[in-house]
Formats: sequence, structure tokens, C-alpha cells
Amino acid sequence: TYGSVRGNRHSLHSEYKFERSVELSTRRPMMSAKILVVRPKTIEDVLVNPGIGFTTFQRFNGDVLNEGRTWTEGFPIDYQEYKGTLENIDHPETSIAYFRIYWRFIEPEQGLFSWDLIDKALETAKSRKQTLMLRIAPHGLFGDGDDVPVWYRQIVGERMKWPEQKWLVNPEDPLYLEHFGGLIRALGKRYDGHPDLESIDAALIGAWGEGEGTDLLQEATMHALVDAYTDNFKVTPILTMLYDGDSNRYALSKANVGYRGDCLGDSREGSPYLGDFKDFDSESWSHMIDLYPRQIICAGIQDAWLKAPVSFEVCWVMLHWLDMGWDIDCIIEQSLKWHISSFNAKSSAVPPVWKSKVDGWLRKMGYRLALRRFTYPETVQAGGLAAYTCWLENTGVAPCYKPFKFAFRLKSELESRVFTTEADIGQWLPGDSVYDGSFIVPTDMPVGSYEIQTGIIDGMTMEPSVKLAMEGIQPDGWYSLGKIHVG
Repeated sequence: TYGSVRGNRHSLHSEYKFERSVELSTRRPMMSAKILVVRPKTIEDVLVNPGIGFTTFQRFNGDVLNEGRTWTEGFPIDYQEYKGTLENIDHPETSIAYFRIYWRFIEPEQGLFSWDLIDKALETAKSRKQTLMLRIAPHGLFGDGDDVPVWYRQIVGERMKWPEQKWLVNPEDPLYLEHFGGLIRALGKRYDGHPDLESIDAALIGAWGEGEGTDLLQEATMHALVDAYTDNFKVTPILTMLYDGDSNRYALSKANVGYRGDCLGDSREGSPYLGDFKDFDSESWSHMIDLYPRQIICAGIQDAWLKAPVSFEVCWVMLHWLDMGWDIDCIIEQSLKWHISSFNAKSSAVPPVWKSKVDGWLRKMGYRLALRRFTYPETVQAGGLAAYTCWLENTGVAPCYKPFKFAFRLKSELESRVFTTEADIGQWLPGDSVYDGSFIVPTDMPVGSYEIQTGIIDGMTMEPSVKLAMEGIQPDGWYSLGKIHVG
């Protein structure tokens, strides 16, 4: 059972009541009309929708995946020639591209930022029908190319290493807050609210920006690093790192933040890890069993999903899950319990034997919306009020966090009019929602028969943005519900 009590919460909106309270004497009177009932049929298709599902990593839809069990991160993207298709072999098509890059490449010279690296990634994502998730990591861990910027290394002195915390520099040095924090502030000023920027990871310290050792920071340092994000990203969603409770609680006190876990699937329990990394205190310690269930509660972020997205990243790659014999069903079940919206599989192959399981996962990940019952008048007068009722169902595990509009359209061969509603689709939690409303048919609406259609649309373009889990979709993305006559 996903969402517990929240999954059964009903929401009743009052648009219809508001419309009825408006003085109607200036409108043409409504005629008594037969009320039609529509029960759209649901579908089981895997839907590619904004902000949810698998992500590509350092790649885009249509690119060739990483080979075998390898991946790349932290370095500028090696762009592949577009082959004219968005299909990803052995990997789902996605609506999100994830870009992780080290500080040294974004600020190669002090105060001079290579914004072109981010601009090109945003433009490419848009061209491949994706938005861009972004993390600027302070450094990696293993090689010289993973280090902080050369100019910063010269300022702070020779490279040191705190292996337990995965630090290469001391984040308590005021210079770190001045320079790395300064980069984040500049990033927010330039990109906050960019329409193609999906979210920003709140990378504070440590290798790959994962945040190990954040609990060792002085409170003032931690607060200042979090503030660099929350004070400068007011529109673009922020995802905190799932390692430290104090920083997550503080971030939540400043903004509606989501979170990211960087090692979904790691299920070692009583058996040694057979991979390449040896920097764990215990061979049987695992993220799935020893970290995530407890940390989500202790960090106070168990309800963060109500307002902001939850994203996870594969531990190693999915082929490694298969090698280790980890239970894919259990991993999927746990991620859904934590209200996952997106998953980074590192642009590595999904084991073919698991395709049907992954398809089932994608049918639950994030939101999955359908109009289940709709009533409306068979006839309405131009200048009159068309009242309707809706029962909607979200069979996913999270709401849609984007400010899309729930809308209706009346369309004939010669005429098309769109009517937006006041519905807050971010309140359509897992389970049922009810939305009853009405719209005024314009007085200049030509008499005749129209298709009444529905859609979840972009408020700027007025075009459908979300695929619904129901039949009736038209070539332009609207869903037909039936006929209505304007008299």
C-alpha cells in the first residue's frame, strides 16, 4: 500500500460554487439540459511525462548508452551526433536528462564561469524533449581531474584527504564558502526558474557532492552552504542529499525541498561486496537496509514528497544489481514507498530480463493521472454556464509538482476555445480527487456541435503537457470526452 492515509485523501474544490455566487442577471439564462455521464477507459501504457521516470545521465534521448557496467560523471558532456530518434536501446525513453559536473570545469578561472557548458546541455535536453537536472559537485575523489579548480588548489594549498568524509579540501575554510558558495549564488541568479531546468541538487561538500561528513560541519557553515541554494533558487526545485539530518531539516525550514538518494539498490546483508570500491566500514552495511529507512525519518523528510520531488540514483548500475542477486521487486517496492518520482540508471542498460518489472515500476513512479468520471450538460447556451463534475485518480505515488493547468476545450471544425480551471493539480495526491466546476460559454460562440475535450496544459503555450492514463487522446494531445451542443 503506497501513500497510507494520504493515498485515500479526497479533495473537493469550489469553483462551481464560486461561479454560482456571481450575479447572473447579465448572462443568458441556462436552459434545462440533459446531464451526460462519461466514464473514460483507463490504459496500461507506460507514459513518458514531465518530471518523472528514468533519466539519462551525461547523455540524452537517442544517445548510445554506456557499455557494460561503466559510467562517466563530473566531466563535460561528450556530445553524440543526433541520429534522428529519441529511442534508447535497453533503456526507457525519458523526459529528464541529468548533468553532473565538477566545479573546476564551471569556474576554470577565478570568477570566470563557463556557463556555455550548462547552456548547451539545456538546449540539447530541450531538443530531445527533456528537461535538465543539474548538480555542480565540488570535486571527485580519485584522480587529479577530480580535484577542485586549479586556482582554488593554489589558494588553499596542497591536496589533502580525509578518507572517512571523502573530503579533498576543508569545507570549514572560509574560502570554501566564499568561492564554492559564490558559484552556487551566481548559478541561481542566472538559472533559477529557467523553463528547461528540472531541478538543482544541493551539493554542499564532499566527493561527487554527495555530502558525506556534512554532520561534522559547524552549524554556521552548514547553514551558509544551504542558504546559497535556498536563497537563490526560489522557483527551480531543490533536492537535498540524503546523508545528514541537520542539513535536511534546515533546508526544509527554508523552502519546500525534495531529496535525492545516490545508491538505490545496495542491499548487501551478511555477504561481502565484490566490486571495486573498498572504502566502507563494513562489508555488510547497505543503503537500502542501514541508511535510507532510518535516515528518511530521522532527517524529518518523510513528508517532503508532498511538496517537492524525490529522486534516486542507481547504486553502481542495474547490471550490477543482477550480478549481486539483489531483489529487484524489493528495491522497486521500497522506492515506491518513499514516493520516488525519478530514477537515474546512469545511462546504462536495463537487464532485458527485468524489462517487464521496470515497465511496472514506471507505471507507478511519480504521478499517473486519469479522469475516471465526468458529467456535463448535453446542451448549453452561448453566454450560459456549463457546469461539470470530475472524479480523477492518481495511481502513481506522488503528485505532479509542475504548475500545469487542468483545462477543457470546446472544438469544432471551425472553432476552438480553451477554458482553464482553478484546480491545483499539485494537490492530486495518490488516490482520488474530486473537482467540480463550470465555465462560461462566450456570447460570440457560434451555434453548433462541439467536441468537449480535456487536458493538463502548459499555462503559457496552452498546449497539453501531460499524457493521461486513459483512452481518447487526439493527435494534438487533448482527450475527447463527448459532444456538447452550443445553442
